[in-house]
Amino acid sequence: MEIVCLDLEGVLIPEIWVGVAERTGIDALKATTRDVADYDVLMRQRLDIMAKHKLGIDEINTTVATMRPLEGAESFLERLRERFQVVILSDTFYEITKPLMRQLGWPTLLCHTLVMDSDGAMIDYRLRLDDHKRRAVKAFKMLNYHVLATGDSYNDIGMLTESDAGMFYRAPPNVEREFPDFPVVRDYDTLLDAFAEASARLRPTAPTAPPRKG
Repeated sequence: MEIVCLDLEGVLIPEIWVGVAERTGIDALKATTRDVADYDVLMRQRLDIMAKHKLGIDEINTTVATMRPLEGAESFLERLRERFQVVILSDTFYEITKPLMRQLGWPTLLCHTLVMDSDGAMIDYRLRLDDHKRRAVKAFKMLNYHVLATGDSYNDIGMLTESDAGMFYRAPPNVEREFPDFPVVRDYDTLLDAFAEASARLRPTAPTAPPRKG
C-alpha cells in the first residue's frame, strides 16, 4: 500500500509568511524555506522581526483568515485521497493553519507549535521532532508503506530523498538547480499522474504461472 506525503505551503496553500509580509509591508518576512536552508535560522529571523515590530499571533491569524488554498488544491486533494492515504508534513504551526485546514476538509497535518506569552507575542517555537519530515517518511516505510512525496523547498529534501518516489512541485529555480535528480511537476493533474505511475512501478507483480503439463 502507498501513502502520499505532501508539503503544505507552496503545494496546497500560499506561503503564509509571504502573506503576512504583504499585509504588513515588512519585506524581510517574505523569506521562506525556498530561500533559507536552515529552518532554525529562518524562524529566529521571523521571531526577531515580529518582536521588533511588536506584532503577534493576531497579526498572522488576521492574514490567514483572508487566504484561500491554491487554485485547484481542494479538488486535487479530494481526488488524491480517493486513491491513497494522504498525510501533510509541514514546518508550519497548528496555531495558524486552522482556517486553511478547514477549507481543505481537515486533512491529516503533522507540524509544529508556537510558544506565546500572555499578550499573544510569539517568543519561541517547538519542533514536533527534529528533521520530522524525513523521519516521518522513514517511520511510514517501517510500517510497510511505499511512500510517495512532493514538496517545493529546502526543508523537503530529506522527505523526498527518504521516499520511494520523490518529486518537486513548482520548486523555485535555485532549489531545482541544487537538486537536479528530482523530477519537477508544475500542475495538479500531472502530479496525480506522476503518483499513479510511481504507484504502478512500486506495486509487486504477480508471479507468472508455470505452463500446465499435458
